[in-house]
Amino acid sequence: MPAPPASDDRIATAVSLRLISAAFMATMSACIKLAEARGADLVQILVFRQALGVPLVAAVIALGPGLATIRTRRFGAHLARSMVGLASMSCLFAAVLLLPLAESTTLAFTVPIFATVLGALILKEPTGWHRWGAVLAGFVGVLIVAQPGSGDFPVWGAVAGIAAAFLTAVVSILLRRIGRTEHPFATVFWFATLSTAVLAIVFAFHHSRVPAAAWPWLLAIGVFGNAGQLALTASLKHGPVSIVVPMDYSSLIWATLYGWLLFGMLPASATWIGAPLIVASGLYILYRERRVRRRA
Repeated sequence: MPAPPASDDRIATAVSLRLISAAFMATMSACIKLAEARGADLVQILVFRQALGVPLVAAVIALGPGLATIRTRRFGAHLARSMVGLASMSCLFAAVLLLPLAESTTLAFTVPIFATVLGALILKEPTGWHRWGAVLAGFVGVLIVAQPGSGDFPVWGAVAGIAAAFLTAVVSILLRRIGRTEHPFATVFWFATLSTAVLAIVFAFHHSRVPAAAWPWLLAIGVFGNAGQLALTASLKHGPVSIVVPMDYSSLIWATLYGWLLFGMLPASATWIGAPLIVASGLYILYRERRVRRRA
């Protein structure tokens, strides 16, 4: 028998958690730019983002489902997911440092586009012309935002942003396979632990001193980033993907607001045109995937 539909209370909880997650992630991005302005570099930002996550995630798991949920027989799969996830996070943070907040956030919205392409190529998922049309529209939106050849948009920022979205889509493919046997909190725990171990090795050979003025913002990055990740994971326990994921697009509102209030920057005119195309593409892909699964 099919599972009963989620209650209105659970849906409201899921949506609320996802909105909170989007707000926290946007706040983390603003803190990344503020930390850099006070002398922090990318390696230091990554270390603080991940290192604070290990005790926080472990505490939440211990108080919630229990530490038994982190047991795994698929250590290699978690290691691969962690390495790709760390590369994705590095590219994402680089994009935040190189681009205005609204533009880096907009490029991150291309994840569903890449996930559709990879799902068709790697997982052999059936993908009709509806979704391929949405993919094409999304890439047109990217071209409008990035303005290749115009010289107005930082090239390496665009490369980092698009690479981050592509690698995040790869992570989503890996998570689909890991999720068949592993608890969601196990995935979060092993990502935090394994990526922190790698970053600790890098940091040991990184001779740059952490500026005192950057400490509050680096700590804020760790707190908001990990709290946002936990809220994101928890949202999927209360509501279906097709309902909660569209809430991620609210982060563009926060990014625009932070960019204006903290850095005196509003999105470029091209972003106002391209961003709706990218958002609409992602939403339509989610809509079509939901319809296909219902038919199946």
